[in-house]
Amino acid sequence: MPQGKPAVVPDDGLTTKQRRNRPLLVVHTGDGKGKSTAAFGLALRGWNQGWKIGVFQFVKSAKWRIGEQTVLERLGRLHEETGEGGPVEWHKMGSGWSWTRKQGDAEDHETAALQGWQEIKRRLADESHDLLILDEFTYPMKWGWVDVQDVVETLTNRPGFQHVIITGRNADPRLVEAADLVTEMSKVKHPMDVGQKGQRGIEW
Repeated sequence: MPQGKPAVVPDDGLTTKQRRNRPLLVVHTGDGKGKSTAAFGLALRGWNQGWKIGVFQFVKSAKWRIGEQTVLERLGRLHEETGEGGPVEWHKMGSGWSWTRKQGDAEDHETAALQGWQEIKRRLADESHDLLILDEFTYPMKWGWVDVQDVVETLTNRPGFQHVIITGRNADPRLVEAADLVTEMSKVKHPMDVGQKGQRGIEW
């Protein structure tokens, strides 16, 4: 894609403007670091465009607070106070959300994840957000907690103009096939390989 130009121009009857302004299903997968970080970077761009941002974390504990959450929530408050940017919602298990991460067994977690997906389906139907980030959502699909075909069909047929980003390792091939943009993060080196733990400003 030299100078941002597509390699081919499809014969789809659309104008360049129409083809450019289509909602995308984006997948960030692979074993490397940076899948969620890249998604949150796109959330910052979307906020600057005035988009309604919704972040939904499926695996991380409610007690784990990352730096991007603090920044985006502050930007959400700035929007409320000044009208700048767009509104921001950030939900994760056990924190202001209809589904909670219980101290139970796998069946409890499966029920919680499925409830979360049902809520996202409602939001998609209502067109509540312009950009939805389903962080680490590949895992509930991999573990069989959420039906992959239901996810693919729901996202493929979502109404309106809603970008969706899904992050996590081992993205299902059906999701990859349905997506418009797929990036695979590959690890070449990582500090943990030599025993260094995560650090502030890099991991959170």
